[in-house]
Amino acid sequence: MKILIATEKPFAAAAVEGIRKEVEGAGHQLVLLEKYTEKSQLLDAVADADAMIIRSDKVDAEVLDAAKNLKIVVRAGAGYDNIDLAAATAHQVVAENTPGQNANAVAELVFGLLVMAVRGFYNGKAGSELLGKKLGILAFGNVGRNVARIAKGFGMDVYAYDAYCPSDVIEAAGVHAVENQEALFEQCDVVSLHIPATAETKQSINRALVGKMKKGGVLVNTARKEVINEEELLQLMAERTDLKYVTDIKPDADEQFAAFEGRYFSTPKKMGAQTAEANINAGIAAAKQINAFFADGCTKFQVNK
Repeated sequence: MKILIATEKPFAAAAVEGIRKEVEGAGHQLVLLEKYTEKSQLLDAVADADAMIIRSDKVDAEVLDAAKNLKIVVRAGAGYDNIDLAAATAHQVVAENTPGQNANAVAELVFGLLVMAVRGFYNGKAGSELLGKKLGILAFGNVGRNVARIAKGFGMDVYAYDAYCPSDVIEAAGVHAVENQEALFEQCDVVSLHIPATAETKQSINRALVGKMKKGGVLVNTARKEVINEEELLQLMAERTDLKYVTDIKPDADEQFAAFEGRYFSTPKKMGAQTAEANINAGIAAAKQINAFFADGCTKFQVNK
């Protein structure tokens, strides 16, 4: 089988080496398309591929139309909103992600952003500490659980809400389960977002919700840009001069947010999973999942139906 790695932002060399070892060890052929600048390059490369590994690259109906032999596409990472799932299903292509492989990297970044925020973005003035503060985690998946683990090391009081995770599972992890997301925002000093971008969640982090936060509240977003209602958050931050917002996803309204000096920060690009370890782990996991699919039809991590 011909397996294509299509990455506008390439994997680390060590990750490619690990993927190659897995793929070729299973008797398949590996082809690389890195740093491509035109969609046409992707369309050409995928034309005869049986499988594809991607990162943040978009796989839409046009790509799937061009991929006549494609049977499976794996997103090396947890989020998969860059794959048109309905189109994949229509083309009888299995779409998968690699949950958990980037979780620790994202969780550590949450605290890199959070410490910077509570210490006044290192402006030389007195800030505050995380010890004893209440941290709310919105969605208790792989990343959320790692955030909870690290938060306990800081001595934080950890709360969580997840519409799809039972309260007893959250409590069993030593975390307080709350009844809804409104309660999470009301009770916590810091809220960290780990929800996917879905029809239910897009624009859901809005003025009414964030406005429930305590004075001096900090919102951390290492999830997806689309879950934030930017217009309403801008309005709220203009009125609530105590609120801070830190993220690794540059908002569309980045220039407007930047006007809130000392209360807003965004990394230049999304970098939650940008560690050598996560890069390697996710890439090799993707290769192993493709090998399992061709070996015995395993679709354990399928995200479309």
